[in-house]
Amino acid sequence: DTEWNDILRKHGILPQQVKITQNDIYDSAVEHAREEESKRLENMDLDELDELEDEEDDQVIQQYRQQRMAEIQAQVDKEKFGELVQISEPDYKSEVTLASRDNWIVVHLFRDSIPECKLMNKHLALLAQQYRSTKFAKIISVECIHNYPDANLPTLLVYGKGDMRGQLVRLDKFGGMRTKKKDIEEYLKDIGAVDPSLRRSLPGDGDAESEDDDDGANRGVYFDLGKNL
Repeated sequence: DTEWNDILRKHGILPQQVKITQNDIYDSAVEHAREEESKRLENMDLDELDELEDEEDDQVIQQYRQQRMAEIQAQVDKEKFGELVQISEPDYKSEVTLASRDNWIVVHLFRDSIPECKLMNKHLALLAQQYRSTKFAKIISVECIHNYPDANLPTLLVYGKGDMRGQLVRLDKFGGMRTKKKDIEEYLKDIGAVDPSLRRSLPGDGDAESEDDDDGANRGVYFDLGKNL
């Protein structure tokens, strides 16, 4: 640097020169190394963290291990369902209406004598295993809504945040008995009733799913149920 530049700085024409010391260089290098180590630890699972902990007794590793365990426990607490359960009329308020304040609830109004209801129960039983943070339930239709017509079965009622968020009446929209599990899954995804990030795979899942679509059958049926429940 020159004496002239010093004069210009003294009069505010040039900015003051910033002196970088050896300590500054060292601190920058240490911070960069910490950031790289942090990125590496974030991608490790518990077993890998345990192996690393055997080699290095580092407080940072302990913190990441505790954080990862907390994340796993939070997921376990959230995924507390996992099966299609049958409920009765006296249970409806507690098992569905009130419970939906904290969880998504999918309720199937059915009759065993109707083939489409059996198909729906089959699909929901599998979806319940895949989306364990969502509660899947079924109830005989006339127990839920007295004199509910069989012509409207199967019927899905979807609850969330303490209120009904969606309803599906009959399977005409998906081709009746040609309805696939994937169709019901996509319907629930669109509503927000299932979380794709928490989806569990099942053995052979997707092998039996056909990709054929029936565009001519895509006609929805809507029946106002809100005032009855």
